Amino acid sequence: MKALLLLPLMACLAVKVRSKIYSRCELAQTLKRWGMDGHEGYSLANWICLAYFASGFNTETVMHNSDGSSEYGIFQINSRSWCADRHTLSKNLCSLSCFDLLTEEIIDDIICLKRATAEPEGLADWYGWRDHCRGRDLSYWVAACNL
Repeated sequence: MKALLLLPLMACLAVKVRSKIYSRCELAQTLKRWGMDGHEGYSLANWICLAYFASGFNTETVMHNSDGSSEYGIFQINSRSWCADRHTLSKNLCSLSCFDLLTEEIIDDIICLKRATAEPEGLADWYGWRDHCRGRDLSYWVAACNL
């Protein structure tokens, strides 16, 4: 009888957190709403370009680095400094679990990204942005998004 009572509780705990692949314009609208256009001197197009080359707009992206750290979520936030996972000694400067960065809700990602890019290197710490976005015409990333 006790097992039957625990079954609904176990089912609730087993629910998988949903991830999401954003469209370019949907992400642009979300980032604009959360004050990213012009944050730290970067246009909205820079943030969209970063997300595309970091994760393909996919919130569940995880990349493992040779130094043992990992990059999490749509912006690929590093576990060595910004979030805590189960296998990296982390400063956890954003005070969050890296696994929270893998959900469809990206406000925690945005808050952490704001903190990380306030550092002197800004977006230059992200290889995807440095290699594909920096110094280029990025108007495509927000074109036709009705912002």
